Amino acid sequence: MDIKLIAVGKTDKTELDQLIKSYQNRLMHYVRFSFEIIPDLKNSKNLSEKLQKKEEGKIILSKISNSDRLILLDENGQEMNSVGFSNFLQKQMNSGLKRLVLVIGGPYGFSEDVYKKASTKLALSKMTFSHQMVRLFIIEQLYRSFTILKNEPYHHR
Repeated sequence: MDIKLIAVGKTDKTELDQLIKSYQNRLMHYVRFSFEIIPDLKNSKNLSEKLQKKEEGKIILSKISNSDRLILLDENGQEMNSVGFSNFLQKQMNSGLKRLVLVIGGPYGFSEDVYKKASTKLALSKMTFSHQMVRLFIIEQLYRSFTILKNEPYHHR
């Protein structure tokens, strides 16, 4: 199974970018992983919240194939602990799924079309995190999940 992470907007913190790259490199030892950043919309200040979500949604959906399983990182999604998330990933792999796509939306969330296409919404916490931090957290949790599945010591250092 391949895993793809899509995020709207670039990371402007080099420290976060370095940590993201570090976990990406670690994750590559376990799974084919790709990370795609969708650039911020041009003139987004001139767009309503609804129109911005709609335009971002069109771009997000253009990056997903019909055979992909779409997981949205959403504050109203299901919460899991790390072991539960690793079990969730194992079930996805066992199902014969070719590609799992996780998406971090823009500042206003997702369009209705993106919500309709998604099979699951996942919340990292009840707390609110910046979209830039969420990138690091989900990549680290993916890495942690694979170390749990491989029974490696990272999870309980």
